Amino acid sequence: MVPHLITALNGPINELEQRILDTTPAIERWFRLEWMEHTPPFYCSVDVRNAGFKLAPVDTNLCPDGWNNLTPDMLPLAVQAGMAAIEKICPEARNLLILPENQPQNSFYWSNVLQLKRVFHQAGLNVRFGSLSADVDQSVTLNLPTGESITIEPLIRTDRRLGLKDFDPCTILLNNDLSAGIPGILEDLNEQYLLPPLHASGSIRRKSRHFKAYEEVSKRFGKLLGIDPWLINPMFAHGGEVNFVEGTGMEGLSSHVDALLTKVKRKYKEYGINEKPFVVVKSDGGGGSSGMGIMTVRDVKDLDALFNKAKAGAAKGGRLMSEVIIQEGVLTHERVNAAVAEPVVYMMDRYVVGGFYRIHADRSAEESLSAPGASYVPLAFADSGRLPQPGEKPGSSSPNRFYMYGVIGRLAMLAASYELEATDPNAEVYD
Repeated sequence: MVPHLITALNGPINELEQRILDTTPAIERWFRLEWMEHTPPFYCSVDVRNAGFKLAPVDTNLCPDGWNNLTPDMLPLAVQAGMAAIEKICPEARNLLILPENQPQNSFYWSNVLQLKRVFHQAGLNVRFGSLSADVDQSVTLNLPTGESITIEPLIRTDRRLGLKDFDPCTILLNNDLSAGIPGILEDLNEQYLLPPLHASGSIRRKSRHFKAYEEVSKRFGKLLGIDPWLINPMFAHGGEVNFVEGTGMEGLSSHVDALLTKVKRKYKEYGINEKPFVVVKSDGGGGSSGMGIMTVRDVKDLDALFNKAKAGAAKGGRLMSEVIIQEGVLTHERVNAAVAEPVVYMMDRYVVGGFYRIHADRSAEESLSAPGASYVPLAFADSGRLPQPGEKPGSSSPNRFYMYGVIGRLAMLAASYELEATDPNAEVYD
């Protein structure tokens, strides 16, 4: 099944799909050469938006949950990718310690954690779970509605190693983006691999840094395909520091929003796109919106409403967003059963291992779908998306559509590797 694309403005994307299919050998060789020079993140997920005239990533998560939304048919791909990743990092690995988020009441989240356990158990590792919460001082077993259970154990830090009682792992996998800060218990580990590394945590990452790296990647990839990089790249601007209580920084924010809207309008005119441009304003932090959600802005005057909403949220005790990023808004014209939808691509090591559609019946094509009320349809990558079918009419074949999404996902993953190299505090510096 190919989810319905409800737009007449799908010419550029159909042309892009055809170009990608025609250039597949060159694309795969290009990725191979990139991975010889750069190390992919251990795992990540990428939210992709298809506007019909533009296809672009809008968020890249380096500690993805949602693995429970992948179909059983996708697990073999994840297991193989997990084997490859572990083999490169620690070939003699026997034990894997997973550090999840502290979400005791969220059964969907724990189903995600159990799915990760299945993947790495089948990849040949003993898997146990430790809690970063200081409140967990003894083992806790959570029973899930599925009939499954999961045991979370207190961490034990000895000298410069981290583990559990009678469990000394070679590798520690974070399924927690540490957006609230890095616990001291994770620092200065000796001869243990922490995946992803601490400089990938939400408290250190910046979306602006990631999308600057993606801009570079998209230019190089656009040159390979002979296309305008804008077709796959959401333009952005760094909005600087904004204090929504005191109102400071709003003048600069208005200026950046106006400038970016002007650039988007120019592109729409160039391509004859009859849609109203918009941008989104969100936290620049790597761990989410810091208490303020993604705001859609179609006109600078909309910022007054944004300011009042954020100020009201702060008055109720919400956390303030300080650093902001302004990103070109990318419509989604995909529908699953009449509900607005967007594909989410899942990767491990350098491989696309699956994905699904995030759908939201109560959201518009301009809004973020990552919100309460979202549901997930694990059909998008039913035939893995790794085997495109040349000769099929563009836009009509699910393998082709999803192969294209996998290419965009891998471009975002490559940008994340650039980003992590640039922020690695232990990187060797050459004069």
